[in-house]
Amino acid sequence: MRLLSTLLLVSAAIGATALAQGTATPFVVAESGRGFASLGEAVRAIGNGRGTVLIAAGTYGQCAVQDGGDVTIRAQTAGSVILNGVACEGKAALVLRGRSSVIDGIVFQNLRVPDGNGAGIRLERGNLTVTNSLFRNSEEGILTGDSPRESVRIDKSTFRHLGRCDRDLACAHGIYVGNYGSLTVTRSRFDQGDGGHYLKTRTSRVTITDNSFDDSAGRLTNYMIDLSNGAGGLISGNEMVQGRNKDNYSAFITVAPEGREHDSSGLSIVNNSARFVPGLQRNSSFVANFTDDAVQIGANRLAPGIKTSDRR
Repeated sequence: MRLLSTLLLVSAAIGATALAQGTATPFVVAESGRGFASLGEAVRAIGNGRGTVLIAAGTYGQCAVQDGGDVTIRAQTAGSVILNGVACEGKAALVLRGRSSVIDGIVFQNLRVPDGNGAGIRLERGNLTVTNSLFRNSEEGILTGDSPRESVRIDKSTFRHLGRCDRDLACAHGIYVGNYGSLTVTRSRFDQGDGGHYLKTRTSRVTITDNSFDDSAGRLTNYMIDLSNGAGGLISGNEMVQGRNKDNYSAFITVAPEGREHDSSGLSIVNNSARFVPGLQRNSSFVANFTDDAVQIGANRLAPGIKTSDRR
């Protein structure tokens, strides 16, 4: 599997300290050329229209709410813009409820809120596309509500040190997508989870291809991919490594563990690899199917101790 150079660019850029450029208006609406002192002001200036907010390199203790329109929020240089530790509405660095949103090249970090699901992005409605972005050291990377006619697409992004299942609160996860119409996750990396699942979704269709799920440094984590209510679609070309410190190591992928709401007979799981960290010997299932749907499990590369599937 190839992890593209853009993903590496994001990680490399984060290795250097991103400092604000000193400009008083680092947030510019590209279409009008107007600059703003805050991200929230720039997003509000687009309103119910269509526009792009370009962000100068820097670390910003800011957040923003999108209430309408079609808004793109883009770093001028991918990986050089950090939204650090500030959540709007007690939810996320970006709270999105417009017609559509595109997020490109942004780093989200240190998001925590009292109810335990502080996220980089909280999507409440609208279509969402995320590219070239990094979510780290937070309770949740991306969290959505329900919107069965709309879609979420994630490409070339990293989800690191996310998730939790403590404090007697509902668990948080790397990505948690509700009952949206579809979820597409491609060419992305998930690693060093801190609890919950790496990717949890209630969508009726998924395309999860060419990603890396590296749990070798995870702690108290659960499944790599949790299709909570079942789904059709494709899971292919993913590399999965299960670590030692698991809350639940019984499966890599689950189908409808919280009740079947979507038909999974059209789900194809093929050409993935799954193994344990070196020196670890245990038994696990690659796919745990909680339904009677005939999930199509093709050829996958599974290490000793991992059986192809079981019915639960």
